[in-house]
Amino acid sequence: MNRIPDKELRRGWTTGACATAATKAALLWLWQGTETTRVSITLPKGETPDFALAHRRRGDGWAECGIVKDAGDDPDATHGALIVVRVSASPGGVVFKAGDGVGTVTRPGLPIAVGEPAINPAPRAMMQAVVAEIATQQGMAADVTITVSIPGGARIAEKTWNGRLGIKGGLSILGTTGIVRPFSCAAWIASIHRGIDVARAEGAPHVAGCTGNTSEKAVQAHFDLPDFAMLDMGDFAGGMLKYLRRHPVARVTIAGGFGKMSKLAQGAMDLHSKRSTVDFAQLNSLARAADLPDVADANTALEAYGRAGPKLAELVANKARLVVADFLGDAGIDVDTMIVDRAGIIVARGIDA
Repeated sequence: MNRIPDKELRRGWTTGACATAATKAALLWLWQGTETTRVSITLPKGETPDFALAHRRRGDGWAECGIVKDAGDDPDATHGALIVVRVSASPGGVVFKAGDGVGTVTRPGLPIAVGEPAINPAPRAMMQAVVAEIATQQGMAADVTITVSIPGGARIAEKTWNGRLGIKGGLSILGTTGIVRPFSCAAWIASIHRGIDVARAEGAPHVAGCTGNTSEKAVQAHFDLPDFAMLDMGDFAGGMLKYLRRHPVARVTIAGGFGKMSKLAQGAMDLHSKRSTVDFAQLNSLARAADLPDVADANTALEAYGRAGPKLAELVANKARLVVADFLGDAGIDVDTMIVDRAGIIVARGIDA
C-alpha cells in the first residue's frame, strides 16, 4: 500500500507581527483617515503577509485596531487571541505601553529592562519601522505612543512560562521573524535560554532542568528552589546544557523519569520518543555488571525498572550525571541527577561521591 504523504503543517504569525499590522492600520486611520479592513506588512526576512482587521475604535487623538492571531497548526496558547494596538501622540519618539493583558517585566535577565512592557526587541523594531515609514509618508513627527492590549491575556498567560520569567500581568509580545513555525523546537529552546538568563541575573546558585511536571515538582520541593530556578527543559537536554556551558551557574540538577534519564545516561541529548530510544543492551550491561536481573528483552523502560528495581535506577542516575558533567566540560558547574517515579517519589540520585 502506498503511504499517503503527511499533510504539510500550516505556519502562522507571531503576536509581534499581529501587533505591527495593527499599529500600521491604526496609524493610517489616525493620520491619514484611511479606514481599512485589511493591512499588509513586511517582515524581517521580506515576507509580506496580509491581515484582516477584527476590531476598530477611534476617539479624540487616538485610534486602535485589532487582529486575531492565527498561529497556524502550532499548538500556541495565544492562537485566536485578539491583539489590539492603540496609537496616540507621545512626548517624543516611540513609546511602548502595556495595556490590558500584556505583561510587565519585573526581573532582570530578559532582553527588556525591568519595568518595561513585555514587548520584545524584534516586535518593537518592526513597530518602530512602521511608525517611521508612515510618518515620512505623511510628513509627521514619529512621536507615537503604542499601547498593546490582549483581552483575556492575563488568563492565557497562566498557561505560559511568563510568571516564572518574572513577566507579570499578562502575555509577552514575541517573535523574531514574525512567523510561527508549527511545533518549533527553536521556540522552546529559546524559552529555556531566557530562563537561564533570568536565573543568572537573579544570582541563582542552583538551577534545575526537568523532563516534566512530576519530576519538576519533586525537585523543586526537595531543594526548595524558587520558580525562576526551574528551567523548562522538557526533552531538550542538549539545548539547555549547551547554553549553560556558555552561561554557567554554580550547580544544575537534571531530573526525569526512568526512561528519559536512561536515554540521557546513554548519551542522548534530545529525549523525545521520536528522536531517541532506550538502548536495552546498554541498560542490560549496567544491570548485569551489578548482578541485577537481565533486562535485555524488556519491552519498555518501565518493565526494566520493574525487574531490576531501585538499584538499576541508581546506576542510571549516576551514569547520566557523568554524561552531563562530561558534556559541560570545564564550565565549573556541579551536577547531580534525580530519577522520579510517576507518583512523584525520588527513587534514585546521581551525585558526585
